[in-house]
Amino acid sequence: MTEATLPSAEATLPSTSASPGARQVWTRARGVLFAAVILLAAAVVIATVRSGAQHGRLDPRSADPSGSRAVSELLADRGVSTRVVTTSAEAAQAAGADTTLLVAVPDLLTADQQSKLRSATERSGGRTVLVAPSALSVGTLAPGVSADPVPSYDSTLTPDCALPDARRAGDADTGGHRYDTTVPGANSCYPSDNLPTLVRIPATGGHDGDTVVLGSPDSLYNDRLDQHGNASLALQLLGSRPHLVWYLPSLSDDTAGGDRSFFDLIPSGWLWGTLQLAFACVLAAFWRARRLGPLVPERLPVAIRASESVEGRARLYRKANARERAASALRSATRTRLAPLVGVSPAQAHAPESLIPALTARLRTPGGDLHPLLFGPPPGDDAALIALADQLDALEREVRTS
Repeated sequence: MTEATLPSAEATLPSTSASPGARQVWTRARGVLFAAVILLAAAVVIATVRSGAQHGRLDPRSADPSGSRAVSELLADRGVSTRVVTTSAEAAQAAGADTTLLVAVPDLLTADQQSKLRSATERSGGRTVLVAPSALSVGTLAPGVSADPVPSYDSTLTPDCALPDARRAGDADTGGHRYDTTVPGANSCYPSDNLPTLVRIPATGGHDGDTVVLGSPDSLYNDRLDQHGNASLALQLLGSRPHLVWYLPSLSDDTAGGDRSFFDLIPSGWLWGTLQLAFACVLAAFWRARRLGPLVPERLPVAIRASESVEGRARLYRKANARERAASALRSATRTRLAPLVGVSPAQAHAPESLIPALTARLRTPGGDLHPLLFGPPPGDDAALIALADQLDALEREVRTS
């Protein structure tokens, strides 16, 4: 066999239709890229909106609609000073007979923080105001009070109690968490479906002071203060002492570590999101998995051209980088066709000791040149695979014409 008949594997060959071009790569990837861009943009928008909505919430220094600067200024006009603290240690230290301690978000406190804060306030003789505590914190910060799991759906409620502060304020926006208490001498005000949304608990053991549980922060917001009796209720609840300590709990509080685990620090929304994502992945796996059981042969509705089948299989081989499998199929098919041409039985077509001598005698070429071609190692790249296919075609043509 001449060198021209079997071209070198290193020859530079043009790419075939099985090679995807830049346009095909873009067509395949643009859907994924577009979805990623949409998700990223949505995440940025949601983060921006939520961060803007939460900025300065219940902060007496904030003039935002959800801030409480208006309450602070009204109290200042009445001679009540307001001081903001951000750690539970500062809040516990500030408790005293001449101080009202407002806890803006009690549910952010750990169990250890709640216990220490309760120990500091129960005998201080001052007033403690808890803003919208749920079952996570109300039982510790206000013993004897329990939170109902069903919230109030009425925002503005009437006092309907004997507490002078509530009767003077009249209707107010206290609808939110509802509570129940069995503490003797407690005042239960602003009921919704027979459960109060404001509860005042007197100090026990003959001590002065009290604890006020407020079911909703609405009456303290800047944009709600001028509605109904919200301003009057806020001034009377927070202005009974000359000093007001406004405690804004924060996740960055150094004393918040306690014995919380890593999962306690993860917001519940992320846990639910991870669970939903895992469920979606399982559904996607079932959707994309191969069907179970034996395959059922089906008659094709149309005839498919042989060239289309070859090109389709070539694309599958290329997508899977299955050069070894493709080379093995090419060599096996060539040996099967060459064996009867040189007088070798089909059973011996894939045996080198039978096929190579017969081909050598037919073509009068050294057997060592044919062995790497028909039984050699797999090609290292696509160009070598194409060269192998061309050499096998040339060999078969030469055998048929010799």
